[in-house]
Amino acid sequence: MAAILESLLGSCAKKLQEILTDEAILILGVEEELAEVLRRVELIQCCIADAEKRRTKDLAVNSWLGQLRDVIYDVDELLDVARCKGSKLLPDHTSSSSSKSAACKGLSVSSCFCNIRPRRDVAVRIRSLNKKIENISKDKIFLTFSNSTQPTGNGPTSKLIRSSNLIEPNLVGKEIRHSNRKLVNLVLANKENMSYKLAIVGTGGVGKTTLAQKIYNDQKIIGSFNIRAFVCVSQDYNEVSLLKEVLRNIGVHHEQGETIGELQRKLAGTIEGKSFFLILDDVWQSNVWTDLLRTPLHATTAGVILVTTRDDQIAMRIGVEDIHRVDLMSVEVGWELLWKSMNIDDEKEVQHLRNIGNEIVRKCGRLPLAIKVNASALTCRDLTENEWKRFLGKYSQSILSDETEAALYLSYDELPHHLKQCFLYCALYTEDSIIELRIVTKLWIAEGFVVEQQGQVLEDIAEEYYYELIHRNLLQPCDTCYNQAQCTMHDLLRHLACNISREECFIGDVETLSGASMSKLRRVTAVTKKEMLVLPSMDKVEVKVRTFLTVRGPWRLEDTLFKRFLLLRVLVLNYSLVQSIPDYIGKLIHLRLLNLDYTAISCVPKSIGFLKNLQVLSLRFCKDLHSLPLTMTQLCNLRSLWLLRTAISKVPKGIGKLMFLNEIVAFPVGGGSDNADVQDGWKLDELSSVSQIRYLHLVKLERAAHCSPNTVLTDKKHLKSLILEWTELGEGSYSENDVSNTENVLEQLRPPGNLENLWIHGFFGRRYPTWFGTTCLSSLMHLDLEDLRSCVDLPPLGRLPNLKFLRIEGLYAVTKVGPEFVGCRKGDSACNEFVAFPKLECLVIADMPNWEDWSFLGEDESADAERGEDGAAEICKEDAQSARLQLLPRLVKLQLFYCPKLSALPRQLGEDTASLRQLTLIGANNLKAVEDFPLLSEFLCIEDCEGLERVSNLPLVSELYVLGCRNLRFVDGLGSLQRLGLAEDMQEVSSRWLPELQNQHQQLHDGEDLDVFTYTFGGQ
Repeated sequence: MAAILESLLGSCAKKLQEILTDEAILILGVEEELAEVLRRVELIQCCIADAEKRRTKDLAVNSWLGQLRDVIYDVDELLDVARCKGSKLLPDHTSSSSSKSAACKGLSVSSCFCNIRPRRDVAVRIRSLNKKIENISKDKIFLTFSNSTQPTGNGPTSKLIRSSNLIEPNLVGKEIRHSNRKLVNLVLANKENMSYKLAIVGTGGVGKTTLAQKIYNDQKIIGSFNIRAFVCVSQDYNEVSLLKEVLRNIGVHHEQGETIGELQRKLAGTIEGKSFFLILDDVWQSNVWTDLLRTPLHATTAGVILVTTRDDQIAMRIGVEDIHRVDLMSVEVGWELLWKSMNIDDEKEVQHLRNIGNEIVRKCGRLPLAIKVNASALTCRDLTENEWKRFLGKYSQSILSDETEAALYLSYDELPHHLKQCFLYCALYTEDSIIELRIVTKLWIAEGFVVEQQGQVLEDIAEEYYYELIHRNLLQPCDTCYNQAQCTMHDLLRHLACNISREECFIGDVETLSGASMSKLRRVTAVTKKEMLVLPSMDKVEVKVRTFLTVRGPWRLEDTLFKRFLLLRVLVLNYSLVQSIPDYIGKLIHLRLLNLDYTAISCVPKSIGFLKNLQVLSLRFCKDLHSLPLTMTQLCNLRSLWLLRTAISKVPKGIGKLMFLNEIVAFPVGGGSDNADVQDGWKLDELSSVSQIRYLHLVKLERAAHCSPNTVLTDKKHLKSLILEWTELGEGSYSENDVSNTENVLEQLRPPGNLENLWIHGFFGRRYPTWFGTTCLSSLMHLDLEDLRSCVDLPPLGRLPNLKFLRIEGLYAVTKVGPEFVGCRKGDSACNEFVAFPKLECLVIADMPNWEDWSFLGEDESADAERGEDGAAEICKEDAQSARLQLLPRLVKLQLFYCPKLSALPRQLGEDTASLRQLTLIGANNLKAVEDFPLLSEFLCIEDCEGLERVSNLPLVSELYVLGCRNLRFVDGLGSLQRLGLAEDMQEVSSRWLPELQNQHQQLHDGEDLDVFTYTFGGQ
């Protein structure tokens, strides 16, 4: 508890210091009383470290800490009340949390009398709290604590590494790599069996999920099954939610309210006649197979089910044919994982610490998870024996009896205060839930966990916290998500967080709680399998819950929640069958975050305007909601407004008044009357005063033609992500006036130089804005261009210095890609020193039906070096080499999908891309050859390229997958090839070149056969 209190006390003290100069407090005249509260809080702060050490041994200390926690929460809530009451007395009725002044002036005599009652109410409450704090500080227990200016748990923060090299257990130790190969071969050998089942069994944290993920992502597995799904089951799984998750994995839509039987039939119909590979991760009950999934999965013609579990008996009840056990790491391999997880390149740097390191590995129970987490804690310490011995000595001081949990606790204990709160809060997510960066950071801010820093937006600071927890291995990033924007929490770490915060947090069926239990809780995640979410009887109980989260419904809700939970800061009711929100939601004055996504609400009550502290309002996918109330513009502290896929047609004028808005998702652009209070959408001009915007998504931009947009974005120094979206016209074509207008609008939406992510969807102009490829995009890292159907060429992007990810899709009018794309034409002297796309790592080009030619320096780039007689060709080659630009030095992945007229790949693409590891070509029917990629180092996947005849000179490629290329008659120059996946339609044509590939492989690898298997489906 003290671990939580350290953070709570620090946060409370900071808020008190700031509020003492707030106008809303000064007008109440209670600053002296609050200053006394601050003095006493700071006094107690100094002793909290000693209290933490003694709390497990002394029940009286634990009781004292409980009283202190309640009072500090009371102080936090009182500050909201004081600011709310004071703000109503200000002349302009502002209630911004940043409104500060040294004195209140210009008030009328009547207003002075009006503030007597609110001042008295607040002053009485402050005096009552001061008395409670005084009693706590005079308690005989308190007098026994020793002072400390350095409380425990205020460890150093390591340098933020957003894309750190996270070392997985499967990257150390030969036995784990061997296990992967063995299990992949076992899966493929039994693929044709009806529902072949195998299990990976081992204790928690030993690496079962990591091994299962590696098998799931193996290219042989990907190429051998029509359908794959990876589903986390968890201990308390819900049948409906699990079936929906399987369907979501395989790309099948499901409706709200579908029954188990309906979902089972939908699953059976989807996989009927297809091969299916399913991983059920973290299974605790055999009935997930026997009662729920066995029947629908019998529809598959060839299926493999891989189960991970801690219990042999679960595996046996499911009826697995084979069991693979994952053992604890040896000390030697554990030591290797320890130092590699510290981002140390050479063991020699820590060789002198090996004995202590081995002891740490033993203390971690030889569990990979515990070793990695401890390695992250050690990263912040000096590489000296004394430092490591000091860390090792903390094991004997642990407050936890379980050895594994004690090992994990040490890393928690090393966290700074603010990160401790954020880590514990993640335990409110149910087991195996996806934790999204953009959502969890807002929850932290709403709870007051994020410490303000001058010059930084709160959301940027919260993002740093998120990436720090990932870097410390306390959160595990999802591999499939760009920029680690999604993560999970391992169940052992979640169990630790639940254990530490058990007195404040509850996850489960709230109906099972007594009123007395509810009165002690501050945070609740409600889980129910019933149609109605029933709250416990609380007639005589003061509810102090600050966060109320719900797990996906469908279910209904009692109105009691809005009447009794008056201290809520976070209220999440998404995916419920809630149809209306009562007016008395306006009494929840502490509310910071309100999430009503996927609900059936048809209106937002006017009383929402009373929620002066509201920071986040999320109304995504509310199909019945079409208007926003006029009082929306009174939410003076609103920071985020999410309206994605909600068909809003009426909005109040004046969104520009909300000066703290920094995120708007699906801002509906309109061109309404200047005089109307209600409009069909907001004008772009209204964004001019919203200076803190970080994330902006504009929809219906075709309507901006009726406005006169200025350059509203250029001064937005915090803007990181921008989405510009036009609505597709459907039948018919755009007028010349429409085209001209939309080009002008995009020109005027010139972004600032700090923009990092840009999406442009549905733009129907022909000309790109002049700011494309200029210095205003110098910070851009992610660019997505989709459905720009009238543009006849690509924009000049090669000069963007920081671009890492580029996706181009649906540019139907493009027939040639040349030097305009690179941004440097042949003959330009600047090209001699030019590096095109210097940081691009992933390039995806898709759905370009009319694209025929691709070059980098123009039509003659390849021909120049070939022309000439009597040595002229050699001279041309030398000149071309000396003046040749450098191209794509960091490109790792190149994917081309459905470009049926593309006839050839540029020669320079193969020569310059030194980092290229993965090349995927699908639906390039006119492509004749894939050759001369001497540096391509991992795999080449070719599907449905009907005109392809040659694949050659790919000396480093280790894996080749071919499907639907029936004219492929020549394959040669693949000296490093280890795996060859051939679809059934390639069996005959491959007979022309496969024997020679086999011979070459046997000669190079001491008679070992090339691994050739049947390839069913790509999906890179």
